[in-house]
Amino acid sequence: MSQQNIIKTSHFFACLDRLKLIQRWSLMRNLEKENLAEHSLQVAFVAHALALIRNKFYGGTVNPERIAVMAMYHDTSEIFTGDLPTPIKYFNPQITQAYKQIESAAELHLVSLLPTELQADFLPYLDSENFSAQEKHIVKQADLICAYIKAQFELENGNQEFAQAKARLQALMDEWQSEEMAYFIRVFVPSFGRPIDEITL
Repeated sequence: MSQQNIIKTSHFFACLDRLKLIQRWSLMRNLEKENLAEHSLQVAFVAHALALIRNKFYGGTVNPERIAVMAMYHDTSEIFTGDLPTPIKYFNPQITQAYKQIESAAELHLVSLLPTELQADFLPYLDSENFSAQEKHIVKQADLICAYIKAQFELENGNQEFAQAKARLQALMDEWQSEEMAYFIRVFVPSFGRPIDEITL
């Protein structure tokens, strides 16, 4: 029997395809819907940039490509858990800790769907226990920046539902602040929401 005939089907990428079905901000009115696949790609873009900025201007030695892939996968546990709204996730320390354990189990379950020979190659990007504190910090900053941009967009277009979310995100960004985050916000964030002709001409 040939090797091709004994390869088993893996559900890994079919599960990843479901990211586009998971809507973020599910408890809030949204002028513009955002799914988890879109969010994950944007976080990967921003995390990659933050890592490059850190290395270029602030003496960092992080791996931007590794961080980009980590960011790309950072919310994949939500394929199984859904996007738990922030007020519930952080209602009290016990719920937060329990949810982190569920997230970790979901990450490992997703890895288990891969062919056995590939699991060790994907694990460093999907299991958050493998991330250094610095890598986690950069991905978290990128996640916060992207959420802040979303909240700012909704507010600028008249949706006051996001007023408290923006204030909460601003407080978190102050908590997670860094030189690379400040650089990104100063240089790149002001362009968001401007007309296409203004940002391309």
